[in-house]
Amino acid sequence: MTTPRLDILGHALGDVSRTQMLCELMEGRAFTNKELASAAGITPQTATAHLKLLQEAGLVTAQKSGRCVYHRLASAEVAQVLEQLAAIAPADNLYRAQQRKAGGLAELRSCYDHLAGPLAVAITNALLRQGLLVEENGGYQVNSSDKWERIGVRLPDKPGARPFARPCLDWTERRPHVAGPLGRQMLNHGLAEGWFERHAHKRGLRVTRTGRVALQQILGLDSNILHGANQNA
Repeated sequence: MTTPRLDILGHALGDVSRTQMLCELMEGRAFTNKELASAAGITPQTATAHLKLLQEAGLVTAQKSGRCVYHRLASAEVAQVLEQLAAIAPADNLYRAQQRKAGGLAELRSCYDHLAGPLAVAITNALLRQGLLVEENGGYQVNSSDKWERIGVRLPDKPGARPFARPCLDWTERRPHVAGPLGRQMLNHGLAEGWFERHAHKRGLRVTRTGRVALQQILGLDSNILHGANQNA
């Protein structure tokens, strides 16, 4: 029987500079060594050593483009694990860095490739309440509805190897929001249609007037929740 090397992950996460760089990468974009060094408040040389360790642990990948090397999280699964660790971690290191990146307790933000924060939890609850999602065996079953197209979701023709929708524990709410391909499609659609806009804090999002109207009409979200997303954005 093969024993998972959790000690390797523990070592990789056991440094505040490395967790700060991971938080920067939680946005979902790729960053250069210099950009990550700046985010962590360390020298590029030190960042290089940290990134090598994170790569060896399978948390980060690197790709060269021209003269630059860009680093990103290895997968959406890594982002999910980091989000869930932040939800149970003491209020320091990863947790505080996440707070800064999210603009405080942001009502709406991106969690790698999907929506997160109190508003994302409210959206997930609305999907469950209306029967579009059904909790099943610790995951989500997706039911057909014409509402999916209205929020930019195209359901798969047949089940894939990985879940189309899955719960992701929100680090501020301690309740799940929806992730997986379904969550990614909703975020991409919302940005493309101008429902959401990014602000100075890279992961933070604000809901536009168009987005408020759409989410109220389609999902019946409470207007107070939608206005709160902009007050904290």
